[in-house]
Amino acid sequence: MNYGILFERIDAEGFPPGHYYAHVPSLGLTTHGLGVEGAREAARDLLQQWIAEKRASHEPVPAPREFFYSTLDLPDDALQSA
Repeated sequence: MNYGILFERIDAEGFPPGHYYAHVPSLGLTTHGLGVEGAREAARDLLQQWIAEKRASHEPVPAPREFFYSTLDLPDDALQSA
């Protein structure tokens, strides 16, 4: 199975520098790790555990879906409340 993963650097208070989120959009799963490779390994572990749990419960495991990544550029004044 080949699931798409989206990586996002974490700039939140409480996280040491260099950590990234790994989002699996097809399944609604998110984890994190140190660097992109750490986040990738955390996602691999999460996916393996999640799939094993689904199979043990005789639940269907959704097939990977195609997903696209894009950005949306908003002007600074669009972020102010009305």
